[in-house]
Amino acid sequence: MAISLIKEFKQKQKVSLTPLLKKSIDLLQLSRYELIQKIESEIEENPFIEKEELEDLDYKISTSEDFDFEIAASENLRDSLIKQITDLRLDKDTSLIALTIVDSLDESGQLIDEIDDLRSLMNFEFNFNEIENTLLEVIHKLEPSGIGYRSFKECIKIQITNKRLPQKIKDIAEDILIQSKSDDIDVIRKDLVSKGSKTDDVDKAINEIKSCDLSPGLNFEQTNFVIPDIKIRLENNELYTDFVADNFPKIKIDENLLHSLRNELKKNPNKELAEKIQDAKWLISSVKKRNDTIFKVGELICKKQISFFGENPLKINPLSNKELAEELNLHPSTISRILRSKYIDTPKGIMLLKSLLVSSVSRTRSVTPLQLMQLIKNIINEERSPKSDNKIAVELNKRGFNLARRTITKYRKKLNLPSSRDR
Repeated sequence: MAISLIKEFKQKQKVSLTPLLKKSIDLLQLSRYELIQKIESEIEENPFIEKEELEDLDYKISTSEDFDFEIAASENLRDSLIKQITDLRLDKDTSLIALTIVDSLDESGQLIDEIDDLRSLMNFEFNFNEIENTLLEVIHKLEPSGIGYRSFKECIKIQITNKRLPQKIKDIAEDILIQSKSDDIDVIRKDLVSKGSKTDDVDKAINEIKSCDLSPGLNFEQTNFVIPDIKIRLENNELYTDFVADNFPKIKIDENLLHSLRNELKKNPNKELAEKIQDAKWLISSVKKRNDTIFKVGELICKKQISFFGENPLKINPLSNKELAEELNLHPSTISRILRSKYIDTPKGIMLLKSLLVSSVSRTRSVTPLQLMQLIKNIINEERSPKSDNKIAVELNKRGFNLARRTITKYRKKLNLPSSRDR
């Protein structure tokens, strides 16, 4: 067979990241503290950027150039938890599990890894029950109360359990949290009263639930390095969202310097100065775009979760990056970058913006993992004879959930419930 050289032309499409686009993406990921640090650094290095005004910061932020934001936001909390675990004098295995869990908490105190992920981190030396028991019996009893939660309801339950309250108030609060028939507070109140609970006791339980801190880690010793980008307020059941402009450096082009050099640059082009001017213009426009985008995303999230911020702390709606991206005409990866280390000041305290996103486990109906686990638990509690995971899936699918058997198995195991053979 003869070998010949043939010239072919093919048309291809590919995405190329320009240096400016890459810089814009990096800027979008910065937390507010990191962005302020970057702006201050750029002002010092670039003579064409000047600060319009800078009031005294209400938030006492550090000016150290080598400060690590991620560590500073959580370091005090982590050290405190490790000290508490050490003081408990646990056995070697329990201590190892507890310390691994602590390392898997985010700034708010939420456990971001699944139990199976924790098993993997510890080379599968411990089973599901050992890790789950350490979480419930050790981590959930540490201070600040609520640490180690996996959902907002669990965060509330931990705090209610640890509070010094009459047992009947605790029991009512737990009934409110675990029921799945409704997430409307008024409906729940009427249902409990109709079953014999006193109205005053139900109201006390509801008020205790509302008073719980949903980000116990962030408010630990009021760390000074977590600064929210967005603030929301509720007035007459209307939600108002504001970008926190106070204490944010306002920057502009130094027009006087630019004007004085313009004629000189025309006569004697200077590549370095031209790049400085371009960088200054880019930074100003990119910071504005970053802030506008964060505000749009934050405002949409808050509108979706308005019930949660109002009088119904049990109502957290399934919400994903993809839904936000489609509604705002942005790419899901852009949403992910926006949510990195961004905080929101709410009537319930300062929270991570991404903590308000909860995935739905069903493609056909909005149902959170916690809601699904409650549905599975109810079916098992009401069964006359043990139902297999497949039968549970069929029963839920008749209600329109469209769930696979393996999904039911996964969340049944999370509930630490035995299979139908062992029930």
